[in-house]
Amino acid sequence: MPSNDVRTLAQAAVPTAAAGAIAATVSAAVAGGKGALGAVVATLVVVLFMGIGLYVLQRTAKSLPHLFQAMGLMLYAAQILLLFIFLAAFKNTTLFNPRSFAITLVVGTLVWIAAQTRAHMKAKILYVEPDSEGNKPEKTGHSS
Repeated sequence: MPSNDVRTLAQAAVPTAAAGAIAATVSAAVAGGKGALGAVVATLVVVLFMGIGLYVLQRTAKSLPHLFQAMGLMLYAAQILLLFIFLAAFKNTTLFNPRSFAITLVVGTLVWIAAQTRAHMKAKILYVEPDSEGNKPEKTGHSS
């Protein structure tokens, strides 16, 4: 991954991990060890899903730039759908507290999206590739 992409990933993953640590602490205080485990699992799921999504989106932007916007919309819709599937699949689990899991999953997703948006807004991304030589192109064709 180019350094811009790694920077965006780090600027989104670090606040999400911090929110997950806070959620795990609060869940441990409220629901005990199973609550903390649910919060940790939810944080890992969010970072994994959203990180893979960011990677796929960056590769699409480089190889198929004309599909970037459509791919981004489809990717976010698919991620949200998969997160809801995770919520439904682990709704009645006894491995961890499902309420802590669900709340952390939603909060982690929102933190990731906000952090990724902020990172993108602060990034200095060129819309046009500057001419490396600085020379103006010569006029060609008939000029009257």
